[in-house]
Amino acid sequence: MPAAPLTPDTLQALRAATPGTRTTVHLNHAGASLPSTATLDAIQAHLRREAEQGPMEAGVAARALTGKARDLAARLLNAQPDEIALTGGNSPGWGAAFAALGPWRDGDRILVGRHEWGGNLAAMRLATRGVDVSIETIPSDDSGCVDPAALQAMLDARVRLVALTWLPANGGLINPAAAVGRVTRAAGVPYYLDAAQAVGQLPVDVAEVGCDVLSGAGRKALRGPRGTGLLYVRRDFLAQLTPAFVDTYSAPLDADGEPRLRADAGRFESAEASVALRCGQANALQEALDIGLDTIRAQVDATAQALRAELAAIPGIEVLDQGRELSGLVSFNLAGQEATAVQQALAAQGIVIGSNGVPYTPLDMTARGLTQIARASVSYLTHPDEIDRLVQALRTLAGQRR
Repeated sequence: MPAAPLTPDTLQALRAATPGTRTTVHLNHAGASLPSTATLDAIQAHLRREAEQGPMEAGVAARALTGKARDLAARLLNAQPDEIALTGGNSPGWGAAFAALGPWRDGDRILVGRHEWGGNLAAMRLATRGVDVSIETIPSDDSGCVDPAALQAMLDARVRLVALTWLPANGGLINPAAAVGRVTRAAGVPYYLDAAQAVGQLPVDVAEVGCDVLSGAGRKALRGPRGTGLLYVRRDFLAQLTPAFVDTYSAPLDADGEPRLRADAGRFESAEASVALRCGQANALQEALDIGLDTIRAQVDATAQALRAELAAIPGIEVLDQGRELSGLVSFNLAGQEATAVQQALAAQGIVIGSNGVPYTPLDMTARGLTQIARASVSYLTHPDEIDRLVQALRTLAGQRR
């Protein structure tokens, strides 16, 4: 039986424990969400320990708490703790794992979804500059999703990587990550999944998805601090990855002065991480697990569906979301007005949304003839009154354009 959304009392309690809900109508959770008071307290408590005990000494004392963050991330993804690296964010984690694939050779192929994050594409193109490597787009089906059957037809011995962004940054589409995983697993092709928008919003089971690498962000649906992320590396895949950068934590020197890579995903971590942020990350992970990802998914889905229906009824608003299954990212445009102008007009009224341009999802935006999109991204924290305020503000803006 599908999980039920939050009760009104539970929603109110969660909002009461989140200071930002009292000061703004925040509908940019896909950019960065609002941390709880407890997450802020966890960060500040460690900073006080650093001030009182010394940063290095406080870090030693907090090892159990930072280890807890790794254990909680493993629970969140149905992975093992040794398969988890705590990173500085989604892109640092994904980029480190990509760079660890090793040198690219003439004739190699990389297959990507049409919705691939622009930063990932930039890393691919920079790493393969001067080498005859093709970066090819997997066709989408009639709903806009990546087509696993089309991927199957593209595979050959020259494919070194399949990369997919699970939930694109420019709308509500959810790609069929597990179906892609079944294709790549059968072919023995490495599969990297950018789950920046998925982790904390959807239930994630890396065994079911079948990816070799998955990256996630702390600041988005997990409501953790900026500068935190997580990286899953499948245990049996780890030996194929040699990080481009190591330090005394990830590859300490042995008695002969030779670097010895850690035998776990910690080879992608650094000794220079912020312990305070990891304390906050641990609290945010615990909060998500306590609420339950099925419940979070049900709440976000109900809110996003209601918002899409309201927006579709406003003359001049075009809802742009594609896909069969939709996330909490709601993309739209207002006729005759740039998305950034809509964003600024709403901000003047205390309503925060996002806007995305071509660089963020260049393949999809170009394929669809889009230059900008406005994006209202909801959370399980989002209250119906906040949706009403956004809708009324957009009705007024739409009326002004006529």
